[in-house]
Amino acid sequence: MVALANTLRDLKPVKVAVIGDFLLDTYTIGKAKRISPEAPVAVIHVHHEEHKPGGAGNVVLNLISLGAQVTAIGRTGKDWGGDVLCNVLSQEGVDTSAIFNQQRYRTPVKNRVIAENQQIVRIDFEEIVSLDAQLEQEIILAIPTFMHDVQAIAISDYGKGFLTDQLLKAIIDYANKNAILVVTDPKGHDFSKYTQTTLIKPNLSEAYAAVGLPPSAPLDLVAQKILHITQARLLMITRSEAGISLFEPSGTRQDFPVHAKEVKDVTGAGDTVLAMLTYALANKTTYSVAAQLCNVAAGIAIEQVGCARVTLSDVAYRLFQHDMKHKVFDHEQVFVLREVLKKNPFNLLIVQCIESISLSLFQSIQELTVGEQPLLIYVIDSEPSRLGIDMLASLKEVSFILIQQDNLKFLCSDVKPAKSYAYDGHHLQCVDPESYLLNVWLHDDLKLPVTLN
Repeated sequence: MVALANTLRDLKPVKVAVIGDFLLDTYTIGKAKRISPEAPVAVIHVHHEEHKPGGAGNVVLNLISLGAQVTAIGRTGKDWGGDVLCNVLSQEGVDTSAIFNQQRYRTPVKNRVIAENQQIVRIDFEEIVSLDAQLEQEIILAIPTFMHDVQAIAISDYGKGFLTDQLLKAIIDYANKNAILVVTDPKGHDFSKYTQTTLIKPNLSEAYAAVGLPPSAPLDLVAQKILHITQARLLMITRSEAGISLFEPSGTRQDFPVHAKEVKDVTGAGDTVLAMLTYALANKTTYSVAAQLCNVAAGIAIEQVGCARVTLSDVAYRLFQHDMKHKVFDHEQVFVLREVLKKNPFNLLIVQCIESISLSLFQSIQELTVGEQPLLIYVIDSEPSRLGIDMLASLKEVSFILIQQDNLKFLCSDVKPAKSYAYDGHHLQCVDPESYLLNVWLHDDLKLPVTLN
């Protein structure tokens, strides 16, 4: 897990085009107080409503959360749902100029009624309408404009009629001619319309349906048939709680188990996987690394109610949780530590290099870990004692240990501790983090004690 976490530092902002079916997810949230006298159903007293982009829109939001710049290409109807969807996307900084209005088309809206964190019912407002022929040609002609500077294309097909055979062919042909990665989340039984996509990512039931085989058929056989139909370089099959499986035309197969604490809601988990997969491969990670990152992201997503937005910070923290024994961070791992701490308030303890842990230091460490905030120890020494570091790492109260001054500068450029303390060999004292960091930047030979509040 440490090696996988270290790959996060190599992930850079990329530009991705997301093309597909944009939906509006609405959540009507309230409490069930009584049973209706009209029918044996609960009466929900509504507290509030939430509106979130769904389908391809959820892929867009996840890519933004990972750090990508996104071009959104799709359609809405000229209706309330389309207006709300585009407004929410615009508020997230998404350019919606390539989301077209289609006459006589209704923006798909999925309304989930939720009470006490339980989904009571889902009400869908949608009509499957094929993309208007004139609009289809307009989008095809505009493909070079929308996609000329992207590193990857994510195709999110929800079967609502937008992704016609002609449009898919035009997108994939343009991508292949310009060496652009195409990652496809398919829909329906005919996968031939995705021919020559770089990678195709169906779930288990979609994979079996696409080749017309029963669930008892070997998965390897299903995979090879899909690869033959699509001529894709790689097939990823998401298998719910069984994890993810990768297949290559050569017959090679790799399986990756999913790690989730508690499955609360699988809504949008496939969108999270598509986003992470596209983002990782656009950064030229290996297929294996991309699949492992997808598994981690999916595990995080299904622990949350509704469509989740997973960040690199979330992934870094989950990887750290999988390897709690790894506490010491040097220049190679400090990026991961920074991502972990972005969403986790922490306390900072500054100590001189030590050869042993005194009773006074141990008591000070215990004092700082009374609450739930993790404790980061920064050791002031260019070449700290291995024995002292190992002893600190052995304490369950210590969450992270940071060594080397440059690493502290890098870390605190993005995150700040909730509280900072210094241990001078005898006493624990609260320090002003800003004054302390300024002293660190100005003095290479900084020793304790430092300026105190």
